[in-house]
Amino acid sequence: MILSLSKPVLLLVLASALWGLSFPVVKALHLEQSLRIPDAGTTFLAIWMQVARFLVAALILAPLMLGRPRPTGNEWRQGLGLALSGGLGMGVQAWGLAHTEASTSAFLTQAYCVFLPLIACFKSRSRPSLRIIGATTLVLVGGAILAGLRPDDLRLGIGESATLLAALIFTFQILILENPRYAANRGTPVTFLMFLGIAIGYLPFAFLSAPTPAAVWTAGASVPAAAFVLILALFCSVLAFLLMNTWQKEVSATEAGLIYTMEPIFAAIYALFLPALFAGLAGFHYPNETLTQAMILGGGLILAANLWMQWPAKTRRPAHP
Repeated sequence: MILSLSKPVLLLVLASALWGLSFPVVKALHLEQSLRIPDAGTTFLAIWMQVARFLVAALILAPLMLGRPRPTGNEWRQGLGLALSGGLGMGVQAWGLAHTEASTSAFLTQAYCVFLPLIACFKSRSRPSLRIIGATTLVLVGGAILAGLRPDDLRLGIGESATLLAALIFTFQILILENPRYAANRGTPVTFLMFLGIAIGYLPFAFLSAPTPAAVWTAGASVPAAAFVLILALFCSVLAFLLMNTWQKEVSATEAGLIYTMEPIFAAIYALFLPALFAGLAGFHYPNETLTQAMILGGGLILAANLWMQWPAKTRRPAHP
C-alpha cells in the first residue's frame, strides 16, 4: 500500500511546524528582555508575551475582516471558547512550568493525546482501536525520550498537576474545533476573535504583574523584541491557528491530537541552528543544541506513530475510535 496524506493532515502538520518555531523564539525573547529589563519577573514577561503576541496577531488579521460579513453568533461562541481554553491552557502551563522541570512539562503537556481517545470512547461507548492504542503509546514513549525524562522524574507535585490540567484544557480546545455545531463557521473570524479574546483577557494581568506601569510599554521597545513578537504573531499565531481552526474539523479530534505531538520534533530541529542566529542578531548568549540519539529515537517514534495513523487499512474506523 502507498501512504497518501490528505490535505487537512498535511496542513495540520504544517501548523505543528509553525508552533514548533515558537520555542526558540520565546526563549530568545525572554533572554533579550531579561538583559534589557532586569527587574522584570518571569511571570510578567510570560503574560506580556501573550498580550503582545495575540494583539499583534489580531491586528494582522484585522484587514481580512474588512468588507466581509460580520462574525455570526456561532462564530463568536466558538472564537471566545477557543480564547478561553487556549488562553487559560497557556497560562496554567506557564505557571506549572515554574514549578517543575521543562522536560517534565514538555512530556506531560502531550497528555491530551491520551485524554482525546478516552473522551471519544466515552462518547461513542466503544473501545479504542489497536491502531490508536499503539500510536498513543509510541507518542508517549517518544515524547519521554525526546524530553529526556528519567524514571525518577515521574512524580506528581503541584507543577506536574498544573501541567496535566493545562493538557486537559488544551483537550477541550481541540474538541471545540471538532464540534459539529461549528462546522459551518469561517476560520478567519473565529481566529480573529480568539486572538482578541486572549489579548484582552491577559491585559489586566500584564499591568498587575509589571514591576512598573511603564514596563508594559518598554518590554517591547527594542528592535529584537519587536522582531521576535512579530515572528510569534505572524508565523506561530496567524498562520498556525488559521490552519488549525480551518482544517482540523476535517479529521477526528483523536487524530488531530496525535498530529500536534509532532510540534516538539520541529522545535528540536529548529534548536539545532536558530538559537545562535538569534543570539548573533540580538547580542546575547544562546547556543545551538546538538543532534543526539535521544532526539533521533524520540522524534522517530512520534513520527512513526503519526505515519501509522495515516497508513491505509482494510478496516479503518472512519471518524472516532
